[in-house]
Order: sequence, then C-alpha cells, then structure tokens
Amino acid sequence: MTAAREAVIEARGLVKTYGPNVAVDHVDLTVRPGEVYGFLGPNGAGKTTTLRMLLGLVRPTSGTATVLGVPAGSPSALERTGSMIEGPAFYPYLSGRDNLRFVARLAGVPAGRVDEVLETVHLADRGGDTFAQYSLGMKQRLGVAAALLKDPEVVVLDEPTNGLDPAGMRDMRALVVELGRQGRTVILSSHLMGEVQEVCDRVAVISNGRIVAESTVEELRGGTSLLVTAEPVERAVDVLVASGLPESVRRDGPDLRITAEPRDTAEIVRTLVTAGVDVTRVQRDERQLEDVFFEITDHPQGVAS
Repeated sequence: MTAAREAVIEARGLVKTYGPNVAVDHVDLTVRPGEVYGFLGPNGAGKTTTLRMLLGLVRPTSGTATVLGVPAGSPSALERTGSMIEGPAFYPYLSGRDNLRFVARLAGVPAGRVDEVLETVHLADRGGDTFAQYSLGMKQRLGVAAALLKDPEVVVLDEPTNGLDPAGMRDMRALVVELGRQGRTVILSSHLMGEVQEVCDRVAVISNGRIVAESTVEELRGGTSLLVTAEPVERAVDVLVASGLPESVRRDGPDLRITAEPRDTAEIVRTLVTAGVDVTRVQRDERQLEDVFFEITDHPQGVAS
C-alpha cells in the first residue's frame, strides 16, 4: 500500500473547456492517504470530467494534477489505480469470471486475482453466470471487481450506486466502506447526499464546474445543536449563559436552540433543573448534508439533481 505522504491525489487549477463551454473551472482537490473522499454534486456539475482528468482519460485545458506523487495519467500512476467510470462495460455472453480473466490478461494481472476480487465484491458464487444474467447491482459490483484486479492503492468510483434499488445501494455502500478499511484511498463521486454522508471521511462539493466547499462531513454539517423545551424560558436562557456550558443559546420559537458538545447534554439539563427550570423535552438536532448542499450551492430545496 501507499507509503505515508501528504496527499495521494492533488489537483491545482484544473480547467476543462469544450469550445465556449466550461465543464471544470479551476478545481483544487487534495485527497489524503487511506480516506474515502466524496465528490458531491448534481448531474452535469463536472464530477466525471474531473475524474477523467485525474485518470489521464481527458487532457486538461490548464492546471495540474498528480496521483501517487506522479503526473495524473502516467503509467506509474495507472499501475496503482483502479477505476470504474460511468458504469461497467463487459461482454454480455461471457461469465463474470471469464470477463475478469479477459481484463486480467490485458492488465498483466495473474489469473489467481480473479477469484480473489470476486470474493471481495461478494460475487464468488455467481462468477459462472453470464454478465447478461446479472442484476444491475451485480453488474456494478463486477465493475468494482475489475477495478480491484491490480490490487490498487487508489480506487476511483464514478456514481457506483447509479440506478440501483435500495438493497443494491446498501450493498455498494458497504463495499466502499470495506475498501476504505483495507487501507485503500477511495474517491467516490455521487449526486446522492445520503450516500456521501454515510461512507465518506471528507467531501468536496462541486457546482457548475467549481469546488464550493471541501471539508469533513461533520465540519460541513456544522456539528449538532440541542433543542430544549424549558419553562420559564427566560430563566433558562439566563441560567445557561451564566453557566458558560454551551457555546451559544438562542430562542427558536417556544424552544431553546443550544450549541454545545454532546458530552455536555446531561450537565446542561442538570444545571437547568437545579436552578428550578422545568425541562420537558431534550432533542439533538443534526443538520443533514443535503441541507448544507442546498445552502452553499444556492439551489432551492426540492430541485432535482
């Protein structure tokens, strides 16, 4: 696996234009070793074009990118990178196993890797079935298996749950988490906020070809707040401000919205009750990544990707 380094993938000022159309507009990315990195944005935002540049499939109009310390698309980078871009393509009447054997020969990979990767993606018992017999979820998993044949340090997956039913999405998310636990660096592009929130360590949000945010999921969500129903509410505010426990306290309709560390919840309630304040409800309120996405991209809620 990758020796310790500051960044496995680094892009600076990546631009891709097609005539007058700007598909990717000065994108900066930093992906660290061993993390599952989410690339989040609506369809047409520039995710796939950016990934293609990182893999050397598309030449940037300007800017630079390195993968594993060498220029993106160079042979030494591709030897240690596996990818699935815009869905897998295999021979429909060959079995899953034979399709992988064909890919392995082209890549110079020992045939013994085929059964190993089928096991990894949980297709070992269906490896003898033809690709045409596979469900969409199985086809996606076979695509991931092909990406893993070279035992890569970096795995790039472009919308791997696209078109899957809920069970297939669950299986693919579990597989992505498993790849991360193996120590691989994974880039996962998606337009599904819930998917990124569940499996990624950090996320870049792209809109209209530009990166508008890059951070951990928790930092983007801004942590959590506490909703407390207390009477008398004015007394509750005074007590909490005097205690110095929460970072902030404000009225939110009939309730109090309190910003504080989760570990301080019990002490906050204890302080209020000891001061003679009646506490009838305590609820932790977590912002979803979807809410943050619409805020930072200026998309109104309910607009489809």
